[in-house]
Amino acid sequence: QVQLVESGGGLVQAGDSLRLSCALSGRTFSRYTMGWFRQAPGKERAFVAAINWNEDNTYYAGSVKGRFTISRDNAKNTVYLQMNSLKPEDTAVYYCAADSFALVRTSIHNYDYWGQGTQVSVSS
Repeated sequence: QVQLVESGGGLVQAGDSLRLSCALSGRTFSRYTMGWFRQAPGKERAFVAAINWNEDNTYYAGSVKGRFTISRDNAKNTVYLQMNSLKPEDTAVYYCAADSFALVRTSIHNYDYWGQGTQVSVSS
């Protein structure tokens, strides 16, 4: 049974930075492509970033490219999302997810396991 636990969310001001973490347990972490998604109030869950098992392939949504960086530490079974230059429109619940497919994918339907989410709120 795979479990994902996110942490690192909070309330910040526009321009600030946050780093989200997501720890996976129950299976071999390096077997999974890992993704971050977010869901703002009244909106559908949307892709943010993803990274394959050995970090040689990453992909970002256009709205975060250049500001967010996804990385992983396979020894710690953890994926990170470094978020810089945060904007009020980045406010959402952020979810990490695990995909057993080797290549990076962006659809929520491709991901097999999900965390419970962590709230990120950015004030103007």
